[in-house]
Amino acid sequence: MEDKDNWHGKPIPQAQLELALKDIGAVDFSIQGVITKPDSVSAHFPASALSQLENPRVSGIPLGLSHLVSSISTREAYGYAMADLAKQNPSVIVLDAETSNSTYAEFVKKETPEQFVECFIAEQNMIGMALGLSKVGYIPFASSFAAFLSRAFDQIRMSQYSIKPAELVEASQSMSQLVLDTNSTNSDQLRLTSTINIVGSHAGCSIGVDGASQMALEDIAMMRSIRESTVLYPSDGISAYKLTQEMAHHPGINYLRTTREKTPILYGENEEFPIGGFKIIQITNNKLQISNQIQITNNKINAVVVSAGITLHEALKAQRILEEKQIHTVVVDLYSVKPLDSTLINRLIRVTKHLVVVEDHYEAGGIGEAVLSALSSPHDTHYTFTHLCVRKEPRSGEPSELLRYEEINADSIVKSLM
Repeated sequence: MEDKDNWHGKPIPQAQLELALKDIGAVDFSIQGVITKPDSVSAHFPASALSQLENPRVSGIPLGLSHLVSSISTREAYGYAMADLAKQNPSVIVLDAETSNSTYAEFVKKETPEQFVECFIAEQNMIGMALGLSKVGYIPFASSFAAFLSRAFDQIRMSQYSIKPAELVEASQSMSQLVLDTNSTNSDQLRLTSTINIVGSHAGCSIGVDGASQMALEDIAMMRSIRESTVLYPSDGISAYKLTQEMAHHPGINYLRTTREKTPILYGENEEFPIGGFKIIQITNNKLQISNQIQITNNKINAVVVSAGITLHEALKAQRILEEKQIHTVVVDLYSVKPLDSTLINRLIRVTKHLVVVEDHYEAGGIGEAVLSALSSPHDTHYTFTHLCVRKEPRSGEPSELLRYEEINADSIVKSLM
């Protein structure tokens, strides 16, 4: 069969099996591979460690003084979170594709250089390295510009078959005998619920002057399509810091989408951001209220605006403008795009007749489609669905100009509800 076409992916016919085995020769079936974990590696953090980091920093100052910082980019907050996590647990390894000065992974390189791996401009190899590290118990964080991660989608896609959810581990152990020594006393050798954390910075057209080639506008769709993935999209420094912590001990393929531009600090340092959660932001008595549930007041809710990341701030600007016009809105910070709380979405539909989704992403596969897929009755006609997203080919420009050009800024949100 050597050097002949049309044999790829086909089993050898029974009539030719004996001849093929003779060609192969003797096979040593006693050889078995065993994946071992270095003694120094621990994928577990101490009890309550994530909430008791020593001098945690959401910016250049301790987290407890974050109220002194008016704004910070989510990519920079990620860098501080990683530096703190790396100091706390030597099993945390940060990989970057020669963009660490932009992703702020360089904070780890400067403070704990032995936990930083420079992968250079080889995003595919970076993901492969992250998978290998995760399989022996390390906690890898692989970062680059989100636009460049599309090069590594093959490796990301294949990684999902090596990182299995806990409920599949037992079912797969019989198959694991083919490649692992199942008699080993180290149960971790069969524990396939490892973690790969992927961080994409410079997302969306809001990166501005770098132009379309650098703008990740497909990344949410790409990462949502992975079966066992988690997709997180923080809007401020606090949420970026806390979500980075959450990722560190959440099994599977986790994706964090960060933004180039600085954004205002919205949340207090005691606010929590569990994966699968959300934040509800309303104006009551002319004051902004943030909670994990809808506060139904005497005011009619005219519309619900769902967003995340940089456009959440545009939604909040629009909320103020609309309030002055007696148009009452609820803004949802959907920082957990996947998993998404479908109960929340369906409850929101029941209290309003207009649902608006605004995002710095192309229409296909983004937050809008995630929200629609969560509706129990997506074809219900008693409400209006408006999707503000990137529809025009983006170009180089100031962030505010591009948000206006793509009609995903505050004025466009207001216009959609007038």
